[in-house]
Amino acid sequence: MAITVSLVALFGLVLFFLLRSKTLGYGSGFVAMMFGFYLASTGASQPMNELTAAVVNAIGNL
Repeated sequence: MAITVSLVALFGLVLFFLLRSKTLGYGSGFVAMMFGFYLASTGASQPMNELTAAVVNAIGNL
C-alpha cells in the first residue's frame, strides 16, 4: 500500500508539471495512464467513482 501511494504521488506530480508546461506526447500519455492505474488501486477509487456517477447523473438531468 505504501508503494502504491508513493507511486500515485510521483505520477501525479509528474503529470501536473507536464500539463502545466503543456508538454504533450507519448510520454505524458503514459504518465497519465500510470497515474490512473495506480490511483485506481488506492482508497481514492471509490470516491472518484461516486463523483463521476454524480456528475453523469447531474448532466443527464439537465
